[in-house]
Amino acid sequence: MSPQQGAGEAVKSEVRWVDIDEDGAGQRLDNFLLTKLKGVPKSVVYRIVRKGEVRINKKRAKPDTRLEAGDQVRIPPVVQKEKPVGPVPGSRVQKVMEAAVIYEDEQMLVVNKPQGIAVHGGSGLSFGLIEALRASRPDARFLELVHRLDRDTSGLIMVAKKRAALRHLQEEIRQRRVVKHYHALVAGHWPASCTEVNVPLERYELKSGERMVKVSEAGKSALTRYQLLELFDGYSLVQAYPVTGRTHQIRVHSAYGGHPIAGDDKYMDDVSLRAFRTQGGQRLMLHAFALSLVLPDGRQERFEAPYDAVFDTTVRRLRERRTGKASS
Repeated sequence: MSPQQGAGEAVKSEVRWVDIDEDGAGQRLDNFLLTKLKGVPKSVVYRIVRKGEVRINKKRAKPDTRLEAGDQVRIPPVVQKEKPVGPVPGSRVQKVMEAAVIYEDEQMLVVNKPQGIAVHGGSGLSFGLIEALRASRPDARFLELVHRLDRDTSGLIMVAKKRAALRHLQEEIRQRRVVKHYHALVAGHWPASCTEVNVPLERYELKSGERMVKVSEAGKSALTRYQLLELFDGYSLVQAYPVTGRTHQIRVHSAYGGHPIAGDDKYMDDVSLRAFRTQGGQRLMLHAFALSLVLPDGRQERFEAPYDAVFDTTVRRLRERRTGKASS
């Protein structure tokens, strides 16, 4: 953009010829164009395809045409709106994100996301984990989130470094071959006999626009399996395995079972939340502890992420209190 061009100003591009490599193979043409033509309305993208201005190997193509390695795609001149340059994650945030990477190969990253960091920018946030990783790796051609974690949940999240890896990992998740184990500190004594909660969940919005989830027969099926790990004075540490992947699933299922997650300001009652805060509770006590999956290269792998200092201190204090009572 020239010094004379203001942020958000429309700019007409030139004809581009893009060679498709192995990593780009398998994409639909329309999805490929939407990625390449940021700021161009979908209606314009579909119109230039329909009019034959987009060519694959000099031939007309349809929006759902699958690209193959070795294809050459002609992208015609279009008017694109220059996006204003947003805030860039500072060096400290970039270093925190890089330090959180616990595994990396040519295909993917596994990151132990800190609590309080969103996975991506939006909803009033300038940037999140993925923007920080992209900023710290300016030469990376491709970095995309494979799945999501709530902002207040810590723990393991996967980031793909290649499109083929993204497709593989998301398909593994869809086929329920990725096993995710969460550790949660919940209010009350979780009964060892309660090994699953299987009730449908429905998303809705409050008048404020805040997104919430509730148990509802009109919702989508949801199943979470549980294992009791430890009992404390007034709390329990459980391991939760979400068989399905609904929004806030573990949080709502735990609350539905009568044992909301400690520090959950959405689904914990005010009295219990106040009691947890009074005891020094500082965060939502939910941590994505382990991932078991088949990597894009075919290897079976299991990753584990240690608790952060706040989570660890909270659990340790409860253990010490329990030990102290037992010895008195």
